[in-house]
Amino acid sequence: MDTANKKSRGLYWLLFLLSLVVFFLVYTFAGNFITVTLPFIFFFFVKALDII
Repeated sequence: MDTANKKSRGLYWLLFLLSLVVFFLVYTFAGNFITVTLPFIFFFFVKALDII
């Protein structure tokens, strides 16, 4: 695995964790709109695991 791939995976982990924080913030203040954040959570998680 090259270093560029490791750096991008680190970025995807960071974006995944950030999207989780946004998910809980949206859930707290506007619970009806949590489905807007779900695609970001799943996409960044799958990219961080290097599945796609």
